[in-house]
Amino acid sequence: MANTTQTHTIACIDVGYTDSAARAACVVIDDWRASSPVAELVAMIHEVKEYQPGEFYRRELPCIQAVLAKLDRPPTFIVVDGYVWLDGNGRPGLGAHLYETLGRKIPVIGVAKNPFKDTDHVTELRRGTSDRPLYVTAVGIPIAQAVLNIVAMHGPHRLPTILRRVDQLSRGNE
Repeated sequence: MANTTQTHTIACIDVGYTDSAARAACVVIDDWRASSPVAELVAMIHEVKEYQPGEFYRRELPCIQAVLAKLDRPPTFIVVDGYVWLDGNGRPGLGAHLYETLGRKIPVIGVAKNPFKDTDHVTELRRGTSDRPLYVTAVGIPIAQAVLNIVAMHGPHRLPTILRRVDQLSRGNE
């Protein structure tokens, strides 16, 4: 009998910055409900572009590409700290730019902790007992499925366990 269980490679990515460098972190899980990672990767980027308002992706995208290059194989899904879409008119955010860079082959889910100036296009998700929502956007996957995937992630708090871990790792808080 064939094995019908599909194994995913879900790459959860965040980037932290110091005065002179960036630290891109990737925590890999093989199931949306996983409580612990199958891998943790870090890439240090010493030449970081200056932040430009409205073009955050120009700074963040090279960092994300550096840590993704450390994976043995392309992920099935990518979860980024941020937005896929910046407004309801299809203005691309970090996640959409990443999706395009990867040839539209890997679905990207954006999970933001803070609202953007125009968030009527996002799906607000409340986890745990928190009154503060997470803001979910997606490309390459229906938004309803993206939200269900984030809901399924391990942890009783607003921020899923794995997303909290990648945030810590990107800040150098091992």
